[in-house]
This record gives sequence, C-alpha cells and structure tokens, in this order.
Amino acid sequence: MSRSGQVILAATPLGNPADASIRLRDLIGEADIIAAEDTRRFRRLASDLGVSYSARLVSFFESVEQAKSGELAQAAADGSLVLMVTDAGMPSVSDPGYRLVQACRLAGVPVSVVPGPSAVTTALAVSGMPSDRFTFEGFLPRKSGERQRRLLALADEPRTMVFFEAPHRIAATLAAMADALGGQRQAVVCRELTKTYEEVRPGELSSLAQWAADGLRGEITIVVAGAQKTAPELSDDDLAQRVAELIADGIDRKAAISAVAKQTARPKRQVYDAVLAAKSNK
Repeated sequence: MSRSGQVILAATPLGNPADASIRLRDLIGEADIIAAEDTRRFRRLASDLGVSYSARLVSFFESVEQAKSGELAQAAADGSLVLMVTDAGMPSVSDPGYRLVQACRLAGVPVSVVPGPSAVTTALAVSGMPSDRFTFEGFLPRKSGERQRRLLALADEPRTMVFFEAPHRIAATLAAMADALGGQRQAVVCRELTKTYEEVRPGELSSLAQWAADGLRGEITIVVAGAQKTAPELSDDDLAQRVAELIADGIDRKAAISAVAKQTARPKRQVYDAVLAAKSNK
C-alpha cells in the first residue's frame, strides 16, 4: 500500500537566501518530486542553502503548467511528496501554481502551503502607503492601448495598488500611469527587494517616469496610492445648515463648527464665517 502523498506550494526567497524558512530547507531534502519554475535557478538556490536533494526535478513554468498539473497531481495521489516552487516569492501570485491546485482538488489530493516571502506584501510594507485595504494588479497589458484602458479603469480605485513590471517596460508604464492616474499621484518603485542593490524610490508618478526614462534593471514592483475622495461642493449656506442641524441636536455651536469642518474637510474659519453670514441674512 502506497503512502499518502500531497502537493506543497512553497515560498522561496526574493533574493536573499537567508530568508528561506527551515521548513523549505527540510522539504527540499524530503521531496520525491520538485516542480520548479526554472530548474537552473532552483539548483542555484539549493546550492546557496547548502541543501542536497534526491527528488526528481521537473520544469514547471507557465506554458507547461496546464499540461503537467494533472501528472503531478496523479503522482501525489500515488503517494509522492511533490514540492512546487517558483523563481522567487509565493507560487500562484503572478506565477505558476493555481492550476496545479485545481488539478489536486479534482483528484482529491491534499495541498499545503509553506508561507514566506512575497514581493507584493514586501513592497507594500516598505512603501509606507495604507495597507489596510489594497489591490494586487499584477502585470499590466503589454500593448499600450490595452494598458491605458486598464489604468483608466483604475483611476478612481481608492485602495493602494500593487503592480509588477518588467525592467524594459518600466519607463513606459510609469509614463502611462502618470497620464491615466495623474502626474501628482504618489507612488513607490521597489527594485531588487532584499538583494544587494535594493532600491526603494518614492515620488510623484511624473517624476518617477522621468527618473526611469533611461530604463532600470532587476525585479520591479510598483506601489501606487489610491484615488483620494474629493470633498463635495458645498455652499456657505450648506455649511451653515449642517451646523444648525447639529445645534438642534443639542451640540454647542463651537463643537458643531469643528465637527462640520472635519466632516467636510473645510477650514474652521470658513465654516464659522458661513454661520455668521447665515445669521446676518436672517
């Protein structure tokens, strides 16, 4: 009777081998099959970690993922421990992995995850932008027209946005972002995260586009601020009416003016003057 197999998706370091978890190191040595996005990069990682393995090494990149997922799921069903890794970060996040999970679900094969590094959350954390709610947009379309349409659809997105981009397209992408989202929109370009030449560059999209005009090297993640809600157009009469409503509810005038100023993002003086003008017009 064969042992119970499973598939394990494991996060690998973004650049610094020291970020590899103890569990990842152990599984490399225990696995029967290792499905790697790039077998050469995996061999280099294993060498950097000083870990030996006897597993059968299988190439598992995007264009073969559909065809090989069934085979790997079946191998696990037959009792093999299958370890799946990508070049860097978490499998299935703009990388191979999710089709393998689907195949395992269909075959009734258990799937587990070894959590760890992710360029998405790493860039988000170091960006200093709001992270309570965010959206991951992955890679934008390569064609300029499709890319612009996607960005225009995101112009009013209030959440912080995280993108991946190839170094040879970064200048065009930042310029397109400035055009669609506004040149003054704040963003952070993260390059070579956790590596020797790591660079985190904040700024407005227009200035970042100029900075990247000659091109950049390395793995790049872009974090862009969400759209800011604009204060509704309110007349002085509207401001005075809001204050009057709060006063009618039992709030003293000074507190009511402060509350309306905060709610409407208006200076207290403007609200105060609006109240005085409404009183004099009676």
